[in-house]
Amino acid sequence: MLAIDVKDLRKQFKVQKNREGLSGALKDLFKREYNEVRAVKDISFQIPQGEICGYIGENGAGKSTTIKMLTGILVPTSGDIRVNGYIPYKDREKFVGNIGVVFGQRSQLWWDIGVIESFRLLRKVYGVSEQDFRRRLDQLVERLDLGDLLNRPVRKLSLGQRMRCELVASLLHNPSILFLDEPTIGLDIVVKTAIREFLQELNREEGTTILLTTHDLQDIEALCSRVIMLDDGRIIYDGGLDELKNRWSRGREIQFQFTSHTPLAKLEQLTAGLGVTWKQESDLNATMWLPHTTNVSDALSIVTGGTAIRDIKIIETNTDEIVREIYRSGSASASAAATLLREEEPALR
Repeated sequence: MLAIDVKDLRKQFKVQKNREGLSGALKDLFKREYNEVRAVKDISFQIPQGEICGYIGENGAGKSTTIKMLTGILVPTSGDIRVNGYIPYKDREKFVGNIGVVFGQRSQLWWDIGVIESFRLLRKVYGVSEQDFRRRLDQLVERLDLGDLLNRPVRKLSLGQRMRCELVASLLHNPSILFLDEPTIGLDIVVKTAIREFLQELNREEGTTILLTTHDLQDIEALCSRVIMLDDGRIIYDGGLDELKNRWSRGREIQFQFTSHTPLAKLEQLTAGLGVTWKQESDLNATMWLPHTTNVSDALSIVTGGTAIRDIKIIETNTDEIVREIYRSGSASASAAATLLREEEPALR
């Protein structure tokens, strides 16, 4: 069964045009002119129940607009949305009982009262029984280590403490889908790791569907097997993260430091037939690029068997670099990746 089903979704906004100069400002007072801006351009995707999906894009790509339509905050201009079978903006009262939402830069907690009082107010909002609320709260407080924070006013919490409380607030009514919009923004690595581990556990043990938007691609790597990538309101990639890496990565980079001068010609002769590319940095240093189809241990055994080596360093192309290259090219297609790799190949020789 599908948790989220989106077909030909579009969102347009009217944006006022501001004319230049004093005369332009006076004209705007009496007769305003508008431009139509498409934030989301006829996108379609489906997310099955129990999946963690990363939804990524640059600022202005349409991520937050999509999340707001999926959660019923915005009404689409056109297209069809179903979340747990409901149309979010039409079936709002029934719909919200099945979703949890965390916006990293906005709080659903009351600023001047204790955390536990915010939780109690949310219990009433969602119509959770006292017994279910107590059982669920005890479980979440233990898992996120919030015992010492419950009686503190929200305004006295650190950002990391508040985000853990926001997660509890979004899960008190035991939703089947969790929408996370930049949940780790501004957090240190210790808190980020704790939140990632909690989300993995939540998905594994309770089957919670999670749609995650973030600029921190380490969140994506840690949590998501699938990623949907937006650019200028359109989906340019929807598939597995490993597939994206294999398509766009130049492969593994292995840096060698030799004990004595080793000519480039000798290195190329040793590895002939492996499909690798060499670049000599100095008399004692050279870099080898391996495609994903080449076995690392085979290549290393050949080089180490034919040369005297002082040091070796293996470097993987990281996801941040891959995503930057995709946005630079404007496409995540296999042909765009092949073109980029051909352009870079001469620089590696």
